[in-house]
Amino acid sequence: MHELVLGGARSGKSAYAESRATQSGLDVVYIATAQALDNEMQQRIAHHQQQRPAHWKLVEEPLELATVLKQQASPSTCLLVDCLTLWLSNQLYSEQHKDHIAENIASLVETLSVLPGQVIFVSNEVSMGIIPMGKINRQFVDEAGRMHQQLATACQRVTLMVAGIPSRIKG
Repeated sequence: MHELVLGGARSGKSAYAESRATQSGLDVVYIATAQALDNEMQQRIAHHQQQRPAHWKLVEEPLELATVLKQQASPSTCLLVDCLTLWLSNQLYSEQHKDHIAENIASLVETLSVLPGQVIFVSNEVSMGIIPMGKINRQFVDEAGRMHQQLATACQRVTLMVAGIPSRIKG
């Protein structure tokens, strides 16, 4: 089963996704897309590391997500990707990737259709507020919305987290 877990900041997305991975009974591979580029992000990463089981395998990949998914997937594995919006941000700020975002998202969605095992994606729902100022911010919201729509179509389950409460919106 492939699942997309969406929600706002501090909505409980990661904790919910981690509990789903644990409940799967499969070996878990945690795929982290964050980059520790400043002190605040280093603290966030450390917090996430403390929350998850130490026996889970960790793969850090900020850009080549489809490739890593193919490498790590197996029928006995649950891949937990946290988080897609950080991956998208990394794409936007990468000289090599920024002009290929639509293709990279399409590749990710295509890859999902052939992956064995379970995959859980965590992503921030950013399109429920006001339209942001600044071209790059609007592009991010637009790309995230398109990415979420495509993944929601490809995933068997979609869950929206609000105040720590999961609301299944698909599956």
